[in-house]
Amino acid sequence: MTEVGHNANAQLKSIVERIENREAAKAEIGDDIKDIYAEAKGTGYDVKALRTIIRLRKQSPD
Repeated sequence: MTEVGHNANAQLKSIVERIENREAAKAEIGDDIKDIYAEAKGTGYDVKALRTIIRLRKQSPD
């Protein structure tokens, strides 16, 4: 295999591994968010209302 091909393979492997790591972190964060909503629900808060508040806070003031 040529040097260029080897570098391309190593770079592609690195990119794939970085994506996999971020996907795992994203899943972990998603689980954490679910736990927070479950805690809120257990405390008596309306989860649907919380989701609406979060959605509205993401929007720009315009």
